[in-house]
Amino acid sequence: MNVPQHVAIILDGNGRWAKSKGMPRNYGHAQGAKTVEIICEESYRMGVKYLTVYAFSTENWNRPQSEVDALMKLLRNYMKTCLKTAEKNDMKIRVIGDKTRLDQDIRDRIEELETATRENGGLNFQIAINYGGRDELVRAAQKVSRDCVAGKVNPDEIDAKLFDHYLDTHDIPDPDLLIRTSGEMRLSNFLLWQLAYTEFYITDVLWPDFNKEELIRAFEYYNNRDRRFGKV
Repeated sequence: MNVPQHVAIILDGNGRWAKSKGMPRNYGHAQGAKTVEIICEESYRMGVKYLTVYAFSTENWNRPQSEVDALMKLLRNYMKTCLKTAEKNDMKIRVIGDKTRLDQDIRDRIEELETATRENGGLNFQIAINYGGRDELVRAAQKVSRDCVAGKVNPDEIDAKLFDHYLDTHDIPDPDLLIRTSGEMRLSNFLLWQLAYTEFYITDVLWPDFNKEELIRAFEYYNNRDRRFGKV
């Protein structure tokens, strides 16, 4: 089976999964974090080189404060255990998104993780935190504009390749496959630039129930696609 080089996942359905079991939404988020650990390991074993997950969007700040606080607490706990997972799977961790709104202790932990895993050669694991596709494009445009004003970039020489260098995902290949759980048929502001030629796999399975078997189904779907990249 041809395994996609880069897999991106929108982790959807944690709240509905918890509700179906008569539990609070935060319970679903905690179980969803465990599923991330499982899928990281399975992806690495199957030969995936890049895995990018949508953990917390710029729009998630609009959720009830109690849920946001719980998600930040979960993120702190995950950051503490993530280094062990990185060592186990030889993972190189990179956080994409606007980190400036995150509390300083979370930002410090992110820096520690990225520094400690920088030389790892296994799975490249990108975590999107306080990430939004439109926000990323705006921030990239601001960076290009500043370099133009500083005389570092000629506006007439700006093309897709140069612009790509200013994105959070610079030096990372675009996703081959996007997986979205819970059956929702939208991008939710995720990797708007990078998903231009990506295959989409939508499953009704809620994220906490996503497992190795579901991952294989997604890869089988990917293998059955005729990827023409815009050709007739």
